[in-house]
Amino acid sequence: MVDIRPMFETFTHRRIETSEAVINLRHAGEGPPVLLLHGHPQTHAMWHRVAPQLAEDYTVVCADLRGYGDSSRPPTTSDHEPYSKRAMAQDMVEAMAALGFERFAVIGHDRGGRCAYRMALDHPDRILALSVLDILPTYEHFARTDMAFAMGYWHWFFLAQPHPIPETLIAAAPDTFYLRRGRAMFAPEALAEYRRCFTNPDTIHAMCEDYRAGATIDMQLDEADKRAGRRIACPVQALWGLRNGLERWYDVLSVWREWADRVEGHGIDCGHYLAEEAPDETLAAFRPFLAKAFEADRSQTPDAQ
Repeated sequence: MVDIRPMFETFTHRRIETSEAVINLRHAGEGPPVLLLHGHPQTHAMWHRVAPQLAEDYTVVCADLRGYGDSSRPPTTSDHEPYSKRAMAQDMVEAMAALGFERFAVIGHDRGGRCAYRMALDHPDRILALSVLDILPTYEHFARTDMAFAMGYWHWFFLAQPHPIPETLIAAAPDTFYLRRGRAMFAPEALAEYRRCFTNPDTIHAMCEDYRAGATIDMQLDEADKRAGRRIACPVQALWGLRNGLERWYDVLSVWREWADRVEGHGIDCGHYLAEEAPDETLAAFRPFLAKAFEADRSQTPDAQ
């Protein structure tokens, strides 16, 4: 059994039952609330180099997405809706409300970033700031797909194939598929935690469903929002790894400005896993963005004089 408690010494562990899932999370600190959401195929452990420092100034919540880590895995359906980012976002809104937070900032990496921006679109009254790490909206990736993206993100198309093709192949050799490059960048305890989870056949299936939802219902929801001109109301920060492919393929900030009016951000000298590869630089970007967002929110509240 992997024990990640030493990486989150000051954090309280909770399991919160929402309307459709049980969400596994840790929280610590005082001050304005910040929700941290992980990527694929990781768990909330990916924040261990960032969350304790943020908790010095904020109430920090690190949660496992449904289907990942020790959160529950709702039954799958033919339309993949249970693993849509809309469903995942609803989980997190309910979990944060159970902790007493009706409005909060959210930071999401990879798949967690997709849940986070969907939350900002579906629940604009709840999200006061959004930071996304190394992503663009799902619609933009699929709509702009070319050979460079398809070769670089080939796993998007593999994982979205019908059950049980990817599940069967991955389960035969999960260590060959997941995190196959650059494992030295991860803390041994974090890597062991990821491996504990991604070798579970039920988790493998849930993670495939996440990508099937991405290629179907998530894409459809994004496209409908873009056609309707719906925009993210809160301030948006986009960060990305300069050694990954995003900046080579896109003008990152320009694309995000098609989805929100208040966008800032920059690349960081690392690969895809910003919070683990470059925690100091990532924290240095989060701090002024969050401080500015919370200050602006306080100034807009009726009793802030």
